[in-house]
Amino acid sequence: MSNKRAYTNKIIAKNIAELLTFGLMAFFIAPLILVLINAAKTNNEIISHPLALPQNWGILINNISSILKNVNIRYSQALVNSTIITFFSLAGITIFSAMAAWVLLRTKTKLSTAIFMMFVAAMVIPFQVVMFPLVKWFGIFQQVTGLPMLRSYFGIIVAYIGFGSSMSIFMFHGFMKSIPHEIEEAAYMDGCGKIRTFFYIVLPILKPIYVTILILNGIWIWNDFLLPMLVLGKGTPVQTLPLAVNNFAGAFLVSWDLMMTAILMALIPVVFFFLSAQKHIIKGMVEGSVK
Repeated sequence: MSNKRAYTNKIIAKNIAELLTFGLMAFFIAPLILVLINAAKTNNEIISHPLALPQNWGILINNISSILKNVNIRYSQALVNSTIITFFSLAGITIFSAMAAWVLLRTKTKLSTAIFMMFVAAMVIPFQVVMFPLVKWFGIFQQVTGLPMLRSYFGIIVAYIGFGSSMSIFMFHGFMKSIPHEIEEAAYMDGCGKIRTFFYIVLPILKPIYVTILILNGIWIWNDFLLPMLVLGKGTPVQTLPLAVNNFAGAFLVSWDLMMTAILMALIPVVFFFLSAQKHIIKGMVEGSVK
């Protein structure tokens, strides 16, 4: 009797867990569904019936065409800008963070430990605390050195590398502890220098955590609005997708139909990229935490 009751309780618990899982899935996927159905409506339909299904899905094609032809928004150029900024920012974050984490891990000194703890402490500093001093320092640095720190690719990429390095170094550092030091010593004995050892021995082993860091930082950079707004500003040639989407909201009128469509267009690359690499994300997180 007790075994039957235990089995029944197990089934009930499993059903409750499944219901909670489906409930959470519906909660998190609801905004995406709302964006999808409202992207295929006119502005008046969205205002009148935001939760209703679209009457004509062909409106979605018309909205996409209107966005691409809008010379004031320049959505296509914003897509190119976001791709360039995301690519070079991720390249800098991953390479520099991996190299820094490797050096800090293999250099057993009090200074290396202190530097690593500074990177860890930087993870808990809110961006809102440093955003205005950042813009001021970028302006001063641009005046002194002549380097284009504001309203340019260079400045926003440098900012992303700086803000994304702390978490990346922490994750690389934890994963590298699982790499036996004897592998690197064998490479040194075979005549490899530190640079060749890192790129030919260490870096290939970091593939799981490398992909994880690429995805996490890539989603953040692609969707970020506040940092590009501060560093790039509005009305400049270098506009990212979030800034382009924001241009559909005017002071007195919001083009909800075009805004929803633009958001959907910006979401598609991120969703596809995440789904194609989700197994690497889980693998990298699990191996980095366990080892």
